[in-house]
Amino acid sequence: MEDLFHKSGNTRKETAQSGLFGRLRWAFALFAASFPALMPAQTVGAAETAGQGVTINVYNWGEYIANGTDGSLDINAEFTRRTGIRVNYTTFDSNEALYSKLVGGGADYDIIIPSDYMVSRLIHENMLAELDFSNIPNYQYIDDSFRNADYDPENRFSVPYTWGVVGLFYNTDYIEEEITSWSSLWDDRYAGKILMFDNPRDSFAIAQLLLGQSLNTVEESDWLEAAALLKQQKPLVQAYVMDRIFDKMESEEAWIAPYYSGDAAILVDNSDNIRFVVPKEGTNYFVDAMCIPATSSHKAEAEAYINFLCDPEIAGANMDYVGYSTPETAAKAYMDPEMVESPVHYPDEEILARTQVFVNLPENTGKLIDKLWAEAKMGGPGESAVLVAIILGFLAVYIAILVYKRRKRKRELA
Repeated sequence: MEDLFHKSGNTRKETAQSGLFGRLRWAFALFAASFPALMPAQTVGAAETAGQGVTINVYNWGEYIANGTDGSLDINAEFTRRTGIRVNYTTFDSNEALYSKLVGGGADYDIIIPSDYMVSRLIHENMLAELDFSNIPNYQYIDDSFRNADYDPENRFSVPYTWGVVGLFYNTDYIEEEITSWSSLWDDRYAGKILMFDNPRDSFAIAQLLLGQSLNTVEESDWLEAAALLKQQKPLVQAYVMDRIFDKMESEEAWIAPYYSGDAAILVDNSDNIRFVVPKEGTNYFVDAMCIPATSSHKAEAEAYINFLCDPEIAGANMDYVGYSTPETAAKAYMDPEMVESPVHYPDEEILARTQVFVNLPENTGKLIDKLWAEAKMGGPGESAVLVAIILGFLAVYIAILVYKRRKRKRELA
């Protein structure tokens, strides 16, 4: 398959700022930001001004919001300027890390942005607050195709933030042939230069696609077969990573890696030799959504934040920077036309027809996945047993030393 994204003359962010269109668009944005009273009424509403002086805690993926760099709009600063609500913003690198933080307690978040299957899990475990859409009038701009999704069928707990697909990045300086299949991640010619996702659902999905399985199978034999394939790959993998893919691919420390389509612009624009492709076996189609934890202390202010991010002009400026696809057609009017027309950010029907969406799996399947994933990363239960034996050995030696020192001390004091 021909790669979907290749290096252009300007970077994505430079392109967004260049030319008459870019200058006019950003001049208008700065003018409008200076006079919020001239903005549409839904942008600054009563719910958004009621919480002045409040700080909300936002927990999002890394590299996933415009922050004022490279000429972009600083989304959080602009929200605070318009509403008086401050934003304490922190990041996570996987759905599983987010879940662990929530169930571990001690974390007081008002906004989280998990992926579809994790939204479903959090709903099932009563960990999300039901949204008051009277505080989110900009929800009207979310396209119908993103409503009533399987992960939130009644649209009660989430609002779509972005969407995309998973594909392969590879360095053409070291990999000369055209990459068309996920099997390239098992090619021993690239041993030590292969990266893999550091989370189970995305990594297992790649093995499942190669095996022709459903990404949501509940058959134990399917997961065992996929795990065996991941264990075979383990000796070839340099590292299991998430955000570190950027440094490793750009520095040419790694040559090939799976990752999300929204990051194609960042990786490809920063290097002449990195390409992106959606393999022929198909891929995962994902939606990340804005949610409010049931434990939120500032629900109305959190809903104001969601409403702000759904404003088409704000959403357009945000997506121009982060590079992911927007669920709002109205936002595209405020985006770089080159991005809107890109087949990476908005794949054609042929590619979308080969995608599968993750759903929340039964608890017993989830426990099986966690166990198999730990074994796959360790190279199998045999290596896990060796590690445990080594740890126990060191512990025994340490205890023996302590006992010896105490006895020696007693003899010296006698």
